Amino acid sequence: MAQRVASELLRIGAIKIQAQKPFTWASGWKSPIYCDNRLSLSFPEVRTAIKNYLKEVMLQEFPKAEAIAGVATAGIPQGALLADLLDLPFLYVRSKPKGHGMENMIEGKLEQGQQIVLVEDLVSTGGSSIKAADDIKAAGGKVLGMLAIFTYGFDVAVQNFEKANISLVCLSNYHYLLEEALKENYIEEKEQTTLKDWRDNPAEWGK
Repeated sequence: MAQRVASELLRIGAIKIQAQKPFTWASGWKSPIYCDNRLSLSFPEVRTAIKNYLKEVMLQEFPKAEAIAGVATAGIPQGALLADLLDLPFLYVRSKPKGHGMENMIEGKLEQGQQIVLVEDLVSTGGSSIKAADDIKAAGGKVLGMLAIFTYGFDVAVQNFEKANISLVCLSNYHYLLEEALKENYIEEKEQTTLKDWRDNPAEWGK
């Protein structure tokens, strides 16, 4: 599963690797990697594979889930697809309260004590994911854990999820990405060192 997901994301261009011409993230970090898993929605065979993998992992890791919550914005379509497949209620968590009307932070019906699994497309530091989990808890829900398509596996993310006591399960990760990228000639063997250096210290890489 992890190998196929990494391979498919590379194939459709959802993950791009440019070690010699790094991207700049919103955080200001320089990165040889850019990941936009929303592209998977435009490829029915990849979208279906990811949806089915999420279902498989969900039933194995969180069988008591009573509803799915997508994390805005990229987690919304993935979460909705999964909820539909499992015939479960769906809601989503905004990054900030709605600016008018009810000023909702959470859209959809959240029952008190309802057992929720959050869905993200990508985990970097984990900040937005954990904030969404906190919002669910504040509204009276119980967070069983989080599913994501891909994680960079940064130490800070691991620490953040451990501190928040949230179980994170991802379909694929950076280790499998590098394996598949090398095997399928997206990168050369000599590029592995700089890609691993970035993964170990992304805040300082490229300075």
